[in-house]
Amino acid sequence: MHKFNSAGVEIAFDDEGQGEPILLIHGFASNGRVNWVDTGWVKTLVTGGYRVITIDNRGHGESEKLYDPLLYAAAEMAEDARRLLDHLGISRAHVMGYSMGARISTFLAIAHPGRVATAVLAGLAENMIKGVGGGAEIAKGLESASIVDVEDMGARAFRYFAEVTRSDLKALAACIKSSRVKITGEMLAGIKSPVLVVVGEKDDLSGPAEPLVRAIPGALGLTLPGRNHMNAVGDKGYKGAVLQFLHDHPLGLVKS
Repeated sequence: MHKFNSAGVEIAFDDEGQGEPILLIHGFASNGRVNWVDTGWVKTLVTGGYRVITIDNRGHGESEKLYDPLLYAAAEMAEDARRLLDHLGISRAHVMGYSMGARISTFLAIAHPGRVATAVLAGLAENMIKGVGGGAEIAKGLESASIVDVEDMGARAFRYFAEVTRSDLKALAACIKSSRVKITGEMLAGIKSPVLVVVGEKDDLSGPAEPLVRAIPGALGLTLPGRNHMNAVGDKGYKGAVLQFLHDHPLGLVKS
């Protein structure tokens, strides 16, 4: 992967394909390869005629590992994404985030509306507004000496995923401990970019799509039948809906 300096933090990214740019922002404990390459997203979008940029969020993948929770604010991680666009000379791009990446994408769309042509927010919907609990348990599970010591089933699932992705457990624990600024209805109501919200029908971590769709003017929603938080990301219906959404909202089209 390529790397660049994001205000003192080394951030890894990949960039392939030609056409309208789309920035993909992965979820917690994942990375660009696992979230977007292994699931077929990069191939799908490149084949569809898009320039695809994947980022490894700070503390994840090949990006710099930080151990202070104060350095993992979602708004600052959104600035990493903005600085990556600056680094690549991209003034405006489509953006898609999954789970934590959807939260980061939302902060990016709020703080820099002119940079986000469209936003696909997947794997996090109602709970983006209500908040997602369990952070303390997940941090404890990541910091445990072994996965066998993790009793909380949700925390054990994240510990297992973190081990599979060969993540830095200490950095992830710092990330999950970060204070989460509440995204208010007023903030969501100010988003001007066309938005598509995508969730799995059985995704308890995300919550249902409709509350988030109602909060963002003109947003569209898609619920994937039978899918949960882990298997929704590679769903063919999800990919087809995103390709159609991008086709319907080309880069030059700005919602009034």
